Amino acid sequence: MKRLLITLAAYIWAVSGTACAATLPSLSISPSYVEQGDPVMITISGTSSLPVESSPKIFFFIYQNKPTALYGTDIDQKTGTTTVSVTFKNGLQASGSFFIAPRIKPEEALPIPQSLGGNSVANQAQVLTELAKDNASLAAVYSRTDKKLWTSAFAYPIAGPVIVTDPYGYNRDSGAETITHKGVDFRAPPGTPVYAVNRGVVRVARTYTIYGGTVIVDHGLDLLSMYMHLSKIYVNPGQLVQKGQLVGLSGETGYSEGPHLHLTVRIGGISIDPMQFFSLFKS
Repeated sequence: MKRLLITLAAYIWAVSGTACAATLPSLSISPSYVEQGDPVMITISGTSSLPVESSPKIFFFIYQNKPTALYGTDIDQKTGTTTVSVTFKNGLQASGSFFIAPRIKPEEALPIPQSLGGNSVANQAQVLTELAKDNASLAAVYSRTDKKLWTSAFAYPIAGPVIVTDPYGYNRDSGAETITHKGVDFRAPPGTPVYAVNRGVVRVARTYTIYGGTVIVDHGLDLLSMYMHLSKIYVNPGQLVQKGQLVGLSGETGYSEGPHLHLTVRIGGISIDPMQFFSLFKS
């Protein structure tokens, strides 16, 4: 009888231990191999609770019934294995990792257009000064971190066919300095309708010297979409826009060699590859 009780106790402990292990949270990162400047999607299984802490700092939301977060790698981020860890209110922890490979950055000449004074040496320095001002303004754009404003998968900002004329990651030689292209250019003849990629609040609707007509939409949880070189702007700061809502028309305002739409997507203040961002929501 004593041996039977010991065996039964061991069985109960084994079963209960297996059940507990099955409910422990686990963290997965997709894709597991990226290039500098690519985003990843972090998903937690085994719990419906959102983490209370994370390293690095990321913001979780429920997506496809699972706690999920977006993380953007910087185009100059250190290559190699990057680990993400989270902690829950009950003290449980989970972690996962992914690999960042170096990005090849082709270089091309980008002369300063006549609309900005032409490509003289003196004007090159002036354009860099204006670029610094524009970038400082963009860096200060507010994005709320307490709430997700978007409601479904993200969509392209123009109607099909979607053709990329200049991808993310190019180094552009302005003559005085190399400028990294931290967005993607879509083919868009003058006056092409430009739509919000998802629901959000307009934070900026104005014209910059370098970026031209610009609209910035805050999608919440430190996620921004930026639409640049617009010829017309149809929204105002503070306005709530829906996914697919018209925000402006494409053009060639600012530092531009021709009509197109430049789209930047920022996660946590980092400009990532928009095309890779869209691909995260296709599964």
